[in-house]
Formats: sequence, C-alpha cells, structure tokens
Amino acid sequence: FGYDSYMQHAFPRDELDPLHCRGRGPDLQNPSNLNINDVLGNYSLTLIDALDTLAVMGNSSEFQKAVKLVIDTVSFDKDSTVQVFEATIRVLGSLLSAHIIITDSKQPFGDMTIKDYDNELLHMAHDLAVRLLPAFENTKTGIPYPRVNLKKGVPPDSNNETCTAGAGSLLVEFGILSRLLGDSTFEWVARRAVKALWSLRSNNTGLLGNVVNIQTGHWVGKQSGLGAGSDSFYEYLLKSYILFGEKEDLEMFTDAYRNIQNHLRRGREACNEGEGDPPLYVNVNMFTGQMMNTWIDSLQAFFPGLQVLIGDVEDAICLHAFYYAIWKRYGALPERYNWQLQAPDVPFYPLRPELVESTYLLYQATKNPFYLHVGMDILQSLEKYTKAKCGYATLHHVVEKTKEDRMESFFLSETCKYLYLLFDEENPLHKSGNKYMFTTEGHVVSVDERFRNSLWQDILPGEEDSTEKIKPNELKAVNFSSNCNRVPDERRYLLPLKSNYMRQIDRMVGLI
Repeated sequence: FGYDSYMQHAFPRDELDPLHCRGRGPDLQNPSNLNINDVLGNYSLTLIDALDTLAVMGNSSEFQKAVKLVIDTVSFDKDSTVQVFEATIRVLGSLLSAHIIITDSKQPFGDMTIKDYDNELLHMAHDLAVRLLPAFENTKTGIPYPRVNLKKGVPPDSNNETCTAGAGSLLVEFGILSRLLGDSTFEWVARRAVKALWSLRSNNTGLLGNVVNIQTGHWVGKQSGLGAGSDSFYEYLLKSYILFGEKEDLEMFTDAYRNIQNHLRRGREACNEGEGDPPLYVNVNMFTGQMMNTWIDSLQAFFPGLQVLIGDVEDAICLHAFYYAIWKRYGALPERYNWQLQAPDVPFYPLRPELVESTYLLYQATKNPFYLHVGMDILQSLEKYTKAKCGYATLHHVVEKTKEDRMESFFLSETCKYLYLLFDEENPLHKSGNKYMFTTEGHVVSVDERFRNSLWQDILPGEEDSTEKIKPNELKAVNFSSNCNRVPDERRYLLPLKSNYMRQIDRMVGLI
C-alpha cells in the first residue's frame, strides 16, 4: 500500500505526502529547511530506496520495472544540496544492493535479472559518488563536509561542523563501490575519515563526541551516546570488518565497545540475573564519563541488533525489552524519551525501523516466538495509528496520535523489509546458504569473497600495509561477555527475560 501509493501519487518526486496524496521534493524556497533538503535531492528517492525491498519480497516484475524506471528517468546532475551521509546510505547503498542482486549468478530471490543490463546502476552509483567526493577536499582533518551540491560541489557558506555518524558511516557503501570498480579512491577517503575521527577520541575515556569541527578537529558536541549523531559510526566499524575482513576495523570496534560498556552502561551487571536496575545506556560527557542528561532517543534501539551481531545476546535481550516497553506504552517510539520523567521529550515518530531491526535480529539469534509477538504488536500499531489515505504517515505526537504529512523513504526500505523478513521464515535470505549483511539503511549486501580482495595495497599513503585479511569462514563472533552460550534451550520456549525483570522494565517506563 505504501509503495503503490508512492508510485501512484508521488513518483517521480522524492517522497510521498500520505495525507494529501501528493509528491514532495526539496524545499527550494527555503534552503535552510535541512529536515527536508538534507534528504530530498530531486532524484526519486523513495523508488531508489525501495529497490531491494521489492527483490527481498520476491516481486521480480515490479523490481525489474522499478530498476528500468530508475535507469531511464533518474539523473544526479541536479542543483540539489544534500547531506553526504543521507545520499550515501539511501541512494548509493540501494543502487549498489540492486546491482549486486541483478548480477548475482545464483538469483536466490527469483529471476531479478534485467534484459540487456549493462551495469547501469553501478555507473549511476559511481556518478553519484564522484559528485559527493568534493566533500572530502579542503578539509584539514580529512573528515568530510556534511553537505554537497551535486552540481557545484561544497557550497561556499558550508558548515564546518559535522556529526560523528554522518562523517564516519560511509565506509561500507564507498568500500563496496571501490571494490566493484577496482578504484581505491572512494574507500580511501571514507577510511581516512574514520581514522581521523578515531584519532580524536578522548585519552581519558576512549569515547568520541557527537559533533566535530572538520578543520580544527575540535569537539563541538561533547555528548557520547549510542543515538543520533553517533549510532551508525559504531555499527559500521563492525560491518566494515564483516564485509571486508580488515582487522583494524574489528580492533577499533572492540575497543569502542569496551569503552561503551565501561562508561555508558548503567544498571545491574547481568541482564537476566542479580539485583538492581535494568541495563541502560546513557549519554555522557566524552571526556569525563559523567552523565549529561536523562533521555534516550529512538535511534538507540538499533543497538540490541548490533549486540546480536557480536554475540552479546543476553544484553541485547534486556535493552530490547526496554524499547519495546516504551512502544507498548505509546504504540510507537517517541524520538526522544526521558526515562527519569517517564515521558517523551520529543514526541514524534517518523516510522523509524530501529526497533523492528533489533526484533528481527534477536528472532534470528534466539528463534524465540516472543519476538514474533513483538513484530505483530508493531505491525498492528503501524496499521492502527499511522495508516493514512495514501500510505503511512509520521506520527506528530505519540500520545495524541496526530499525524504529519510525511512518509520517509526508510519506511519502505527498512521498516517494511525487516517486518516482512521477521515473519517470512522461508525467505531465500534465510535459506539460500548465502550470507547477507544489511547496511544501516537496511540494504541487502551479500558477504562474499570479492569484497575481501582489494586490488590495491596501501589503503592510506605512507603506511605499511599491515591490514591482515580474514577469510569469511574464519569469522568468529567476538564475544565480550561470554554470553553467547548462555541462552539454554528451555529459554527459547519461555519469555526471553524473566517475568520479574519484565515487570521491572514495565514499571520503569510507567506501564504499570
């Protein structure tokens, strides 16, 4: 319904306005409206972002039609100023994912081949990435400018401040592109940005802040947390390692995870035993480790899914239960929730996928039917509160359930995809024997040998090539708290969290 509504009422514009049944593009009248202009580049964003969702759902005829539409109608030669991060994860990532699906000799999702396909999506991805490259020039630290004009490069009045996630979460897409093209440029600039950020972490705590000046390397935002401004930086340290096998990525992630556990985690030591408050990750000052506020934001709900990928399943169960309790209370996750006041600080919900993503990954890890119930609950809430005349609408206020006229592209790209996969046990993604990884925008990438062989030696000039490669079958879960084997069989048929701990969390968010 969401996809058909977009195609009927909004295409070729970027986004669907589901209340007024019309399309929306960049706000040209008001260039400072970053909420819209960072994302909408006048390039049929929602269609591009949804490509691999169509493939995962096995809809080959619509996938083929959509790919042809993208090839025939989309151009990046636009006078649009977009955020480098958003263009990378939503557009570049989806073009690469669809290209990999089309050219996969095994075709696990059904026949997704395109007649006379001549790598057009890869060429489009290359074209877009070249237009994003100016963001990496003329910066003293190597950390990129946050925005770029697709025609003219970095705007003259450009901001010198960027967030850690925005600058440090480009390596997966840029690395895939480099390895498909055999051109090290893209991976090199993305990796340089990650290393530059990493070198600015606090000597005292090992933590990073959330906003940095790209010329001076000075931290403007000193908050260290797992949510907005930081989230995907940590996610991509691990996922870059999974995909490319570069040992330094894993070492950075291991270090970062240890510091997060040491300084951000509050509550009892174990998730499912012992006394004390449920585990919770708070926002702290990066230099002192002192708590800065008493809110969490909805983007943090991705973290249990990341913990599943490293084998810290027990901790993931506890943290997920906390976000789910907030969902149960409101039928949605407020953008920011104050756990001390037991109330939303920022009350809107833009159809975000993070809780569904963690639910899906926890179900894959535990096969506990509890997570199917969580998924059903989320699905019913979405149908009840966010369904509009044409598509699904952002909730303006999770308590009052008022709607806002916007359906972000990640709703089709991620929220719907993770929900679908949660219930589709027989999906080729689970059954084909291929290994897959999801980008931070939910785009499907096969974990295969060709991404582990870089055709160039020195990733960064002047450094010895000490990057050890790790073969896919040697990829062992890095287990930080030896929790991986602590989910015994009988627990799969009980609640994943003991009922007294569940009640404790429900009390904590004001459900009882």
